[in-house]
Amino acid sequence: MGTTVAGLALLSQPVGTQNQLAMSLAAMAAMAGLWLLFDGPRARFVFLAMGSLVVLRYILWRVTDTLPSPGDPVSFGFGLLLLLCELYCVFILFVSLIINAEPLRRRPPAAAPAADLPSVDVFVPSYNEDAEILAMTLAAARQMNYPPEKLTVWLLDDGGTDQKCADPNPEKAAAAQARRRELQALCAELGARYLTRARNEHAKAGNLNNGLASATGDLVLVLDADHVPFRSLLNETVGYFAEDPKLFLVQTPHAFLNPDPIERNLRTFQRMPSENEMFYAVTQAGLDKWNGSFFCGSAALLRRAALDEAGGFAGITITEDCETAFELHSRGWTSAYVDRPLIAGLQPDTLADFIGQRSRWCQGMFQILLLKNPALQRGLKPIQKLAYLSSMTFWFFPIPRLAFMFAPLLHIFFDLKIFVASVDESIAYTATYIVINLMMQNYVYGKFRWPFVSELYEYVQGLYLSKAIVSVIWSPRKPTFNVTNKGATLDHDHLSALSLPFFAVYGLLLTGCLVAAWRYLFEPGVTNLMLVVGLWNLFNLLTAGAALGVCAERRQLERTPSLTINRRGQLTLGGRAVDVAIERVSAEACTVRMPAALLAAGAGQRPIPGTLTVVPVAGARPAGALPVILGPVTRSGADAVCRLAFGTLRTQDYVALAGLMYGDAEAMLRFQLRRRRHKDLFTGTLQFVWWGLAEPVRALRYALAGEARRPAAVEAPAAAPVYDEPALQPAHGSDQVFAQGAATAQGAATAQGTATVQGAAAIRGASHGAAPLQPVDLPFAPPVRPVIPVRTQAQPHKHPQAPHPAPAQAHPPAPTEAEAEGDWVRLMLDFENDRALAARGRRTDAA
Repeated sequence: MGTTVAGLALLSQPVGTQNQLAMSLAAMAAMAGLWLLFDGPRARFVFLAMGSLVVLRYILWRVTDTLPSPGDPVSFGFGLLLLLCELYCVFILFVSLIINAEPLRRRPPAAAPAADLPSVDVFVPSYNEDAEILAMTLAAARQMNYPPEKLTVWLLDDGGTDQKCADPNPEKAAAAQARRRELQALCAELGARYLTRARNEHAKAGNLNNGLASATGDLVLVLDADHVPFRSLLNETVGYFAEDPKLFLVQTPHAFLNPDPIERNLRTFQRMPSENEMFYAVTQAGLDKWNGSFFCGSAALLRRAALDEAGGFAGITITEDCETAFELHSRGWTSAYVDRPLIAGLQPDTLADFIGQRSRWCQGMFQILLLKNPALQRGLKPIQKLAYLSSMTFWFFPIPRLAFMFAPLLHIFFDLKIFVASVDESIAYTATYIVINLMMQNYVYGKFRWPFVSELYEYVQGLYLSKAIVSVIWSPRKPTFNVTNKGATLDHDHLSALSLPFFAVYGLLLTGCLVAAWRYLFEPGVTNLMLVVGLWNLFNLLTAGAALGVCAERRQLERTPSLTINRRGQLTLGGRAVDVAIERVSAEACTVRMPAALLAAGAGQRPIPGTLTVVPVAGARPAGALPVILGPVTRSGADAVCRLAFGTLRTQDYVALAGLMYGDAEAMLRFQLRRRRHKDLFTGTLQFVWWGLAEPVRALRYALAGEARRPAAVEAPAAAPVYDEPALQPAHGSDQVFAQGAATAQGAATAQGTATVQGAAAIRGASHGAAPLQPVDLPFAPPVRPVIPVRTQAQPHKHPQAPHPAPAQAHPPAPTEAEAEGDWVRLMLDFENDRALAARGRRTDAA
């Protein structure tokens, strides 16, 4: 205690501007030396302690020496507001350093015999998601590595409730009834249980509690409808409950297959860590150290006994997840966080949906703060109260962010002096504080957050979240739960509907820069303080310029997100099978690699139907073959990289597809680790400046051109199918450019095919009728003798815009068995002869 008092007394001593600058520069040099030469907990502590001393010196100076005189009430009022915003930011900084000083990295739980494992109910709450999304999630949930008799998967459907099925609007009622029938059949075929309720009350919390009323498992796994679990999820989480009888929660991170609007529009998804990774990789692990990690709504296991004690999932606020954890922590239960991606989900595609999602989070956290203040909550330890307060007060960020954006304009336009300091003092205190603040953030979060990206995210959200903050403070119980839209179609470049305020702010800040420059250069009596304020405004202009790039929505190349994997399989075309390496997969297609010598020269010029059988991961049950259509083929050295579009998928095909895409959780971990490269302050600053300068040009181009012209649909004849997507190009080894435009081979091999929907049980199932056979190029390299033109049976194929197969039509007569056998006779030769031919061809080419 005495040391702390002495340290504070030393900090409060006036040292003069030059000495302050010297001390701050010395601290920077020492921190840089620690950063470069030392590692470990002690070096980390000294680094952060030295930086904190400089920050405290700055705050002391700001509070005592920089406020305007109360005799000028306007300047004093704005100056006090700016100071309060800075104090808020320093509070968040210090709390985050305390919480994240030593993140907890948990060891894997001990394995338990199958007989001792608890029973698990998997809840998949749904409201308006497509059947295809639900089929993938349910199929993957059913395949998790867990005793089948102890695993029950529930689809909790709030889109087919009695209330919706009896809607006064006949069209809405019919849609709800059709949805209920379709999802009931889907669950029956996938081995899941369908459950709905009478009325849509208390939103997601009410839906989950309705599931609790029917389920009987010891644990509950909650998965959002678009959060698909990897096979090992339960293996890596259930064991923690046996180690701690008071454990109510095991939360895992939310990992995403698709970029958010900022990542997509700035093209950073493949090279920059996602915004949420800092929260899950650092903050949640830091909270776990203090028994403060909380439920995030999905990808989490909860103990049924704890939920029963608390009366189920909390539903007073619209963030039922954090509120439920808050209640159970206050009752003495504990939580655990496992920093390993075990699900893959979807993020909002458009800026409007992104802002809508964040508005709900913001309002919900403020509801908890106002209705259940953590500082007053009994049962919480002081550090837990601080942890919850930091998570809730974080959402105040729109207020200081906007204050920092507009504060320089008060001096530039109106000569208000809301920050009383000379240029020397601004350099000695403010500039060094900013640099050291950036150094501390980059030191702690550098692998998970690039420099200035937080400022960009906060500004983009701040323009709209400020309204959400005011509304919830005005009426804490008014906000209602809104489902976030996912999977929006972005088939052309355009400006977001939310872009107008961003253009207005950019224009205002640009005007401020021009006025500041003119006044500094030509107006008598203007001091160097105008130069300092002008540079501050220039930084704000760069931030607003980068935000314009976020508003300029780029078209989405992938209709469905894909994941780089490392799996083996067997591709069968025309009765011939070849082993392939499967490198990338989405819900619509995959890329495979095979020796180029096994493919004929013209392979890939026309679509060829076939099947893909996947080698299951260890312990998994073999699944059926996936229908595929051979699309574009790209040579990559001695290999051929082939794009295989999946044919019309039946419900049971989603079992095989889920096993392929979500059988190995290491795939998602590898993707995240590839992006977690430390971004230093220099290169990070250059990147941010480039966005600020270049992105307004692109946004202006979108604005002047209006909506980009939509590509005209090409009706391809059956004999000459057209691909409307770019050719697949190899990049970075196994990472192939997987751009999926509208869809492969529009109408390929299906123009005269037939498909009949098999009731509501089929997602895109079809009974494949016979179709006239079309000549195609040989998929594999020919045997010794020439091969005559062959025929192949056409197969229904997914059209890019049609959610279901076309209605059944009359079938033309199928070829006779003799015709088919005669056409394919050369392809039925022994595969070993083909290998010998391929080797002979390579020797001939070499000669």
